[in-house]
Amino acid sequence: MLINLIRGFIALDQPVDLVVVRANSPHLARLPPQVNLIQLHTKHTFSAIPAFARYLRDQRPAVVLAAKDRAGRAAVLARAMAQINTRLVLRLGTNLSAAMAMRTAPERWLRYAPIRLLYPQLDRIIAVSQGVADDTAQIARIPHERINVIRNPVITPELNQLAAEPCPHSWLEPNQPPVILGMGRLQQQKDFPTLIRAFARVRAEHNCRLIILGEGGGRTQLTELIAELGLNASVVLPGFQVNPYAWLARAGLFALSSAWEGSPNVLTEALALGVPVVATNCPSGPAEILNSGQYGKLVSVGDVAAMANAMVETLKKPLSPVFLRQAVSEYTQEYSAAQYLQALGLNVNTPKE
Repeated sequence: MLINLIRGFIALDQPVDLVVVRANSPHLARLPPQVNLIQLHTKHTFSAIPAFARYLRDQRPAVVLAAKDRAGRAAVLARAMAQINTRLVLRLGTNLSAAMAMRTAPERWLRYAPIRLLYPQLDRIIAVSQGVADDTAQIARIPHERINVIRNPVITPELNQLAAEPCPHSWLEPNQPPVILGMGRLQQQKDFPTLIRAFARVRAEHNCRLIILGEGGGRTQLTELIAELGLNASVVLPGFQVNPYAWLARAGLFALSSAWEGSPNVLTEALALGVPVVATNCPSGPAEILNSGQYGKLVSVGDVAAMANAMVETLKKPLSPVFLRQAVSEYTQEYSAAQYLQALGLNVNTPKE
């Protein structure tokens, strides 16, 4: 999402310095040439604090947008070291209390203590959903008035073009049984075991297939579960895909089974492409995106039966693509970038709808 946001800034004629600890991310290939990429050449975020403090003293930027929690905490310390008054804003995209729910009390205290110490020194926080905003206010013990909710810049100008690229899998060709698609890192947060077990129930009464895109440490567990349920002929795990939108646009249904999120981008992308969706009512994001179930069914986290029933009902009676696209009008790259620039104090007018 950071590259989408930067591209939105550049489109609105806002100069950008991108300061990174290391420049080894494949996403940087999409960086606009107008961006000034600055590498701090350190191994870790906190070891970069002195170098970032030097950057702040030398360049005196009007505002700094830190992209994640660790970067935000490091930026607070760097600003104090530089002894300057540059405005400092932090973007947060995760419901932290949900992510920490299974940790011990001492582990949660160690995680929350630096947040409560340093977040009050930020000038503003931008949360990707109201759920993240509420969670952050409670953990950091700061007023809601210091937190803006701005939707992610998910819908890019090239989204439909990427979705229209050649069909990537024979199951997605015309006149094939409908495909249920899941997407994300193969890890605990995404709870793909619940999706696979729910699909097994759907498969018993509905001719369909399941594709899960993504890679991660949970692949072996998922592969074993697929075999155990006798689903090898109807479930595939193709791994990470450079262009997942050609897959997503051809799916009969997108299913989000996550245990927690911040604001699930792929759910937004599915709606933008007019694909029917089913999602868990996890903290946080799905209920906001789907307007409490208006744009797709919501089910409890980990509820296999409810997920299966919701998928069957949606396959039988999908909502229209035109209706689904209405749900995500605030998630365009242009609109989101303009909202960010306003929150950063850069006084850019919101683009016209």
